Amino acid sequence: MSRLETQVAIVGAGPAGLMLSHLLHLDGIHSVIVEMRSRQYCESRIRAGVLEQGTVDLLRHTGVGARLDREALVHRGIEIGFDRRRHRIPISDLTGGKCVTVYGQHEVVKDLIARRISDDGRILFDCSKTSIHGVDGTHPAVRVDHAGESLEITADFIAGCDGFHGVCREAAPSGHFQCFERAYSFGWLGILADAPPSSEELVYAHHERGFALFSMRSRKLTRLYLQARPDEDLGQWTDDRIWNELFRRFESSDGWLPNRGRILQKGVAAVRSFVCEPMQYKRLFLAGDAAHIVPPTGAKGMNLAIADVLVLSHALRAYYRAQTPQQLDDYSRVCLRRVWNAQRFSWWMTSLFHRFDHNEFDRRRQLAELDYLTTSQAAATALAENYVGLPFEGAPP
Repeated sequence: MSRLETQVAIVGAGPAGLMLSHLLHLDGIHSVIVEMRSRQYCESRIRAGVLEQGTVDLLRHTGVGARLDREALVHRGIEIGFDRRRHRIPISDLTGGKCVTVYGQHEVVKDLIARRISDDGRILFDCSKTSIHGVDGTHPAVRVDHAGESLEITADFIAGCDGFHGVCREAAPSGHFQCFERAYSFGWLGILADAPPSSEELVYAHHERGFALFSMRSRKLTRLYLQARPDEDLGQWTDDRIWNELFRRFESSDGWLPNRGRILQKGVAAVRSFVCEPMQYKRLFLAGDAAHIVPPTGAKGMNLAIADVLVLSHALRAYYRAQTPQQLDDYSRVCLRRVWNAQRFSWWMTSLFHRFDHNEFDRRRQLAELDYLTTSQAAATALAENYVGLPFEGAPP
């Protein structure tokens, strides 16, 4: 078995792991990333990409925002549709100029991988048999098979950025982590269409048949979602059926509809809520989806991951500069405050737009809340503040 030593071993080359490695590098802290997938897979895995203002500011501040500034779509409001009407929430006007930015998660990953490689960062793709050892000691280790040999990476700390199904959360003793979950009876049927977006901003639609969302990936590609059963048979969803259902749910008195185009991708994603407490065990720290999952309705997933690793990078910097462990000890407490705020907002957005059953009382209550949201500046401001993102802990000025 070959051996390698580093200060921080990072499991997972998604946005959380890559951003953590980048932030640590800027502070002179060495890290190694291990990833089970190939570089090509990581850079082409399509995920939602609605970035909060704090995420965009951090990418720019740390030198990985150039392509984002050239290619991303900046949104200063969102549209809310219900009862055959559309209403605009001017999120930028209500938050002192803050915006959200549409830039795919895989694009963020591309930019971070390119930057880590240009900075001579160590990213080991195509790893297998990943396991965590020695988490009760002072030098935990990650073992993988890579490039035809077994490798043990010994570190001062391990960052588990390996997602909900990763190995890091299972490395702590049984019962250490308390998990909170909420099950949903529906999923999202999503498509990527070869059609230019027909709106400059996202459109969230409440309809008696279920929720629908209009989004985009670029100036040429539209991304759309339908509330559907989590076990939908995609073979039953022909292109015509998908478009007909979208047009029914987006129907509006002003005649607006998404542009129709060839469907390039389609799939069904589960909707879930999950929080793991605490987010650390001794020298093992969890970040991103390894520690929490939010419904996609509030567009918080990747932003929470970035916020986690910003907190963790500052704590590690304090430890290495002054041997001060207090910020590491406080990691979970600091992160979980934001995590639960995001869970609250994501649940509220989900409960506002989705059809949970066929109870007409609840549907009329939703319509009343939507009416209040679109006629009250106070209610719209609360949505806008959460949508653009609460301030990042320790964000750059």
